[in-house]
Order: sequence, then structure tokens, then C-alpha cells
Amino acid sequence: MGDEIDGFTRSVSEAPPTHYTVKIQSFSLLLKNSVEKYESGDFEAGGYKWKLVLYPAGNKSKNVKEHISVYLAMENTSSLQHGWEVYAVFRLFLLDQNKGNFLILQDAMGIERRFHRLKLEWGFDEFIPIKAFNDASNGFLLEDTCVFGAEVFVSKERSTDAPSIKHVWRIDNFSKLRSECCDSQVFNSGDQKWKIQLYPTGRRHGTGTHLAMYLALADSTTLTPGSKIYAEFTVRLLDQVQARHIAGKANFWFSASNPESGWARYVSFAYFNNPGNGCLVKDVCSVEAEVTVHGVSNAL
Repeated sequence: MGDEIDGFTRSVSEAPPTHYTVKIQSFSLLLKNSVEKYESGDFEAGGYKWKLVLYPAGNKSKNVKEHISVYLAMENTSSLQHGWEVYAVFRLFLLDQNKGNFLILQDAMGIERRFHRLKLEWGFDEFIPIKAFNDASNGFLLEDTCVFGAEVFVSKERSTDAPSIKHVWRIDNFSKLRSECCDSQVFNSGDQKWKIQLYPTGRRHGTGTHLAMYLALADSTTLTPGSKIYAEFTVRLLDQVQARHIAGKANFWFSASNPESGWARYVSFAYFNNPGNGCLVKDVCSVEAEVTVHGVSNAL
């Protein structure tokens, strides 16, 4: 473990950064041309776009003197949901080209930082003293070239105003369904793909007596290991006559190992097949799913 200074930790590692490295050549030209701020190309980590922002002579807006300032910033946030928040633990790297290892700065105790619309970047005002950076014996700047890097681990994310998405599935020729499980068309909510699953002859302890109904991730294999999606959902069997809909409501952490949630005994065959209840009219039934994704958790 490295030294803790003013809430952040310095350490040295031979392992290169997992997500991104950038080589800056002719570094002295940045100063010569009075480039106050250098921005790297963007890179992806944790499902988001990021970039490094470097102030070669220090961040003047923070009154930084005699130090290089380096920050991690989010990119392409305009497409994110209203009220979005992303929590991340990150480490910033600087290559010692003499020894082939990296100086690493990170927040002490692995503190996660909250990125949002009004705070798009976090980092270190005093990443390294300019004098130490320029000293060739330290290996940070050789032949006017340096290498910075970053690792970003998104720990959680959420939207404070998560939209509710409704999807209606019309099932024609219900009596002719032969599959054990029938899937709706895929629909989107909270940047995830979903489907409704109907078991016409029942499932598990409801087999032979009840319809079974579930909400499921359409393709859970796309989730990274350890990822979970917290969703609030309602599945309604629509009464096409009097609008006395049957509804099941639940909250669930969906994941690759638990991609579905619902009811093995959603509604009895007796109720479903009774013409007066409006569930099945002219061999057609309609199911509506309302899904609100409240958060996503990713394993570090």
C-alpha cells in the first residue's frame, strides 16, 4: 500500500491500467503554446464513456501552483436518463519509463465518487509536482514523452426520475398455443431489453390449474458477471370488457443467474376462461407489462 496524503493514496505497481493508456508526445509544446487543458480521446469502462483531462501547468481555476492536475471526466452524457447518477471508484496512472512501473493515485479507502450532470469530473488538483515530473531520473517525462492511464470501476448507477415503460402484448388464437412457454416481443426499459413470458398450461405448483406469468430479461447473457438490475414492475391481464384488470406487482433484482420474476399461479383457468371476466374475448387476450428500472449494481 502507498502513502496516504490529503485524502488520496499514492502507490506503485508494475501492472498497467486495465482500461486506458494515452501517450503524450512533444509534451513541452503544450506549455510552449500555452495549452491550459489537454483532453485525451474517450474510452469505455463500466458501460460509460470517459476521458482524461490534464492541466500541464496546474488547474488555474483551483489556484493550483507548481503541480500537474489530472482528472477523470464522463463523456457523452446527453443520452443518459434525466436525473442520472453514476458512482465509480477510479485510479489514475503515470508511467515511470525508467523502471517500467506506474505511479498510481486514487482516493483513500477506495472511496467511490458520484458523477452527475453538475459534476462530470473528479480527480487530483496536485497529481504530481511539475519539478518531479520534469526530472528525467524519475522517468515520467523522457524524450518529451509521457504516458498516463486510468482504471474506472462503476459500483452503482441510478436515475432519480426513472421513466416507467409500458408494453402491451396482444395474443391471438390463444386456444391454439402449443408451446410450454410463450414470449412477447422484446421491449426496452432502463437500457435493458425485456420480455413477458406466459405459460398457457401453467408452471411449477400452478401446472394444470393456473396461467403462469413472468417478466424476464430478454438476453441475460449480455450482463457482466455480478451485474444486477433492480426493477419495479407490474404485469396486467387486461379485462377487455369492463377494464377490471388483474395485476401482479413486484420488485426484483434481475441478474444472469436470476433473469425472471413472476407468478406460477397468476390467474386460475376457471377465472380466465369465464366470458364475463373479459380476459379472453374471441380467442384473444392482452397482457401489459409496466417496468421501471431503479438501479443497476455492478461487481467491482
